[in-house]
Amino acid sequence: MRRVYAIFALLLLSVGIVYCNDTRVCVKRYLNQFEVYSIALDWSDGTLRWSALRSIENFGSQEIVAPSRLAMTTDKGVWGEGIVSADVELIDNDDYSGAIVDFGDYCVELRAYNDGVAYRFISETEGDYIVIDELAEFVFDEENMAWVPYVNFKPDATSDYSTQFYTSFENTYDYVSLKDIDWRRLMFTPAVVESNELKVCIVESNVEDYPGMFLSNRNQDGTLDTEFATVPDVVEQGDYNMLQGVVKSRKPYIAECSGKRTFPWRGVVIGNDTDLANSNLVWKLADECRLEDTSWIKPGKVAWEWWNDWGLEGVDFTPGINNETYKYYIDFASRYGIEYVILDEGWSVKGEADLMKVVPEIDIKELVDYAAERNVGIILWAGYWALQRDIEGLCKHYSELGVKGWKVDFLDRDDQQMVRFVYDLAEIAAKYHMLVDYHGVYKPTGLQRTYPNAINFEGVHGLETMKWLGREHDQITYDVTIPFIRAVAGPMDYTPGAMRNAPRDTYTPDYSRPMSQGTRCHQLAMYVVYDQPLAMLCDSPTAYEQEPEYTQFLAEIPTVWNKTEVYEGEIGEYIVVAKECEDAMYIAGLNGNVARKVAIPIDFTEYSAVEIYKDSNDAKSNYTHLTIKRQGGMKSLKVPMDAGGGFVIKLKR
Repeated sequence: MRRVYAIFALLLLSVGIVYCNDTRVCVKRYLNQFEVYSIALDWSDGTLRWSALRSIENFGSQEIVAPSRLAMTTDKGVWGEGIVSADVELIDNDDYSGAIVDFGDYCVELRAYNDGVAYRFISETEGDYIVIDELAEFVFDEENMAWVPYVNFKPDATSDYSTQFYTSFENTYDYVSLKDIDWRRLMFTPAVVESNELKVCIVESNVEDYPGMFLSNRNQDGTLDTEFATVPDVVEQGDYNMLQGVVKSRKPYIAECSGKRTFPWRGVVIGNDTDLANSNLVWKLADECRLEDTSWIKPGKVAWEWWNDWGLEGVDFTPGINNETYKYYIDFASRYGIEYVILDEGWSVKGEADLMKVVPEIDIKELVDYAAERNVGIILWAGYWALQRDIEGLCKHYSELGVKGWKVDFLDRDDQQMVRFVYDLAEIAAKYHMLVDYHGVYKPTGLQRTYPNAINFEGVHGLETMKWLGREHDQITYDVTIPFIRAVAGPMDYTPGAMRNAPRDTYTPDYSRPMSQGTRCHQLAMYVVYDQPLAMLCDSPTAYEQEPEYTQFLAEIPTVWNKTEVYEGEIGEYIVVAKECEDAMYIAGLNGNVARKVAIPIDFTEYSAVEIYKDSNDAKSNYTHLTIKRQGGMKSLKVPMDAGGGFVIKLKR
């Protein structure tokens, strides 16, 4: 007989309503007086299915995600099938409505938040076991449209998903009906599906000691299935400058586990476009901070050399990978209050994957001491293979020299082995008070909450691609798509700041003197719109020094905020965001390929000073031009944005 720790009825909690019966649990969360989001778990036929619903007073209930199977196949049995009975425990929490459904060897936890719903498996199994595979369906109508990022892979008629797990996680989005998704290609998350006039962003969180989740559409219907990289068996050093781990063979299962544990959350953020952009569901689902002291963690901006190809101009030495060049970057950073300088690829001996071997042109200790005297920190770039060889020893050595952190690159996988490395690096780096900027990595899944020194993540088709992509690529549209999809997962190492700006039809890729698509203000707005606690200034110091007023304004924009609100926007079109720090508010607009004017919904008379950086009247002919205004006393404001444009407003209280 099933034991239920709830009344067989509607139970009113302080945070919502939960409905239970012998074969179904429905966890509800009130958005307001009239609207409810809920997640339901059903096992009426002995097989687990979950669904997401929206209920509106006087309009009934809508399925946002139709009943979708969930199961984990282990060497001890299949979790989610052959169910006879279950126990239910309700969770009363101010942040969410929840329930834990106990099936014996495993549980399923449900949560409903104001902005979405999620579930996860919990193991109650003792000893060692393996997870052979996991099924996590997301079922919609096959005609629904979606924004999906395919992996970087050229399919053929015999494409095998197992060949696609080695990827940089940097692709752009295809807007396609679910039934027309290319069945040969894997997709990664986040991805967005339109359902019942709402947007549904598929996410995962708390991916620890377990592989990341890919999506597929094997049957070319409305069901998105999940795929997981299996555990590597043989991994060899190779590929780019011998800095990557190339998987030569894999085991026939996705995870090796031991004892009781939780598994990653599978969830959906639900709402309109701005609801997605405002969501922090991934962060809320992640484990809380494991560090006792976080006072040493210092976000900030970074003067960075790789994008501009060490491109100093008019100096009396040869720019490149040498101490003279880096001292120039340090001096520039110090003058403008920029917190860090990165030594990107080239400071260690190429091809060796040995971070103790430094090229003779670089003296790390001299640069660290020179920077410290000028209140600037040094961060070192490292390839994954070199760093994973001895995380503890390298962190100890370079932290003792005074280095502040790592930028680790070319991970390019999210199997269980790689996810373990990501967590190990964050934990060990924290022990030595070092930051980690994860470049060449999968999207964030909440690690930044658990280890706040994990400060940035790439997993984005960022500005670096403008060094080589042709004008057939539309980066402007991509820029106003990611705030509603990729950014839902967490911080992005996008690396903005280009000083050579052009419309798409005159943009030309150039590896050593790269430019951006869009206006100067389009680049500036990214520093407010995008979440990037470690924000790069990608262009050359000598380019920034030619425009000191602009550069000082840029350098003073905070990289962490007390409050964020997305005012308005539309996927692929534009976005307007307001962010507050201790003594100021910044409002920024980032625009796509259609010029528009936006009204700012605040009373400007409450502020003592207003600075406005916006596209200039001649920006259509010169994308590097902008207009700077300082004014106050106005009641309201409408700001125009050119195609590919933007603006930033700073308000002082």
